[in-house]
Formats: sequence, C-alpha cells, structure tokens
Amino acid sequence: MTSHVALSASIGVLGGIAAALCLGPLSGIVLIWAVFIAWACFFATGGDGKALQNTIVCSILGAVLAWIALLIILVIPLAGVLTTPIWAGIVIGATVLVMCLLAQIEAFSTLPASVLGYASVASLALQTPSAFETSALTSVSFDNALIVIVISLVVGAVLGMISGKAGAALTSGE
Repeated sequence: MTSHVALSASIGVLGGIAAALCLGPLSGIVLIWAVFIAWACFFATGGDGKALQNTIVCSILGAVLAWIALLIILVIPLAGVLTTPIWAGIVIGATVLVMCLLAQIEAFSTLPASVLGYASVASLALQTPSAFETSALTSVSFDNALIVIVISLVVGAVLGMISGKAGAALTSGE
C-alpha cells in the first residue's frame, strides 16, 4: 500500500470513529470540528513528535488568550464610553498582539496553531449565546468554551499522531 493510501485509510477510519464518538457519547465534551482543526494543524506543522507538542501547546495558548479576551469584554463593559464592537475590537486586537509577540518564544512559535486555538474558542463562544456569558466562561464544566475546545484540540492532535503512525505501519509492507 502506498504511503498516501495508507495515511488516507488511517485518517478515514479514525475520522469516522472520532465523528461517531463526538456526535454520540462525547457530544458536548469533544467537538468534531475542533478535533479536525487540530488534526490538520498537526500535519501542517510537520506531522511528527515536535508537531504534536507545538500543536497542543500553541493551540492551548491561543485558546487561553481568546478566553481571556472574552472575559475582559464581558467583565469590563464600556457601554457608556465605547460601543461593544469597538471595545471587543480593542480587546481582541490586544490579545492577538500578545499572541503574536509570544511567537518569538520557541515554545509558542507555531503561530498558526495559536491562531486556530484562538479562533476555536472565539467561534464557539460567539456562536453559542449561552457560552458567551461570564457564568459559562468561568464555570468548571463543559459549558466553558475553553474547557471543551482544549479537550477537542488535544484529542485532534493526538489523533493526528495516531493516524500518522497507523499510516506508516500500513506502509511498511511496501
């Protein structure tokens, strides 16, 4: 089996299993779209042990910075001074600036993974009205976008590594 076919088969099988689990018993705990984001990031950043580390560390960094931004927007409302979109733009701009500056540090240097983690938390919170509330963002539960996204991103990165190793194992018979 060629390496492309072997990797495709392992991703297809594991992707199907992941989807069934995310839509079934892990629904609300692990989000399939975030799993696939981290899975793709793993391969885009090299598909090896270093890529696994970078994907996990940097996507969590981005997720945490987005979570901080959302909390600042909610906890420090400046309705009388600035409109919400302007305030949100300032806060998001500042946290994205911090994220980009942190990319100068080796551990946080995989900026695409950071951006994907940031976007994942922001997307979930802003597209789910109940998730964009201080009570949800500060809860230690699966209502917290940070918790659900971090779990999903780690699962996706690990599945990327597993699919890569499975693809390599299937190829070894060439």
